[in-house]
Amino acid sequence: MGTMATRTFLRLPQVIQLTGLRKSAIYKRIALGQFPAPIRLSARASAWASDEVESWQQLQLDNRDAAA
Repeated sequence: MGTMATRTFLRLPQVIQLTGLRKSAIYKRIALGQFPAPIRLSARASAWASDEVESWQQLQLDNRDAAA
């Protein structure tokens, strides 16, 4: 069997802390297709897949390095 990366669900305060973006900036980027959309966990709870947020972070670093 292959190895699976550990995936956790991140709630909004964790996403804000990890990205440095405010809530409004996160949702604006989601609407523009520039940030991963949250996953609906229940009628009142959403979260982001940690691996998707990490991929977005890596893309930001790659874009910065490509521009340098």
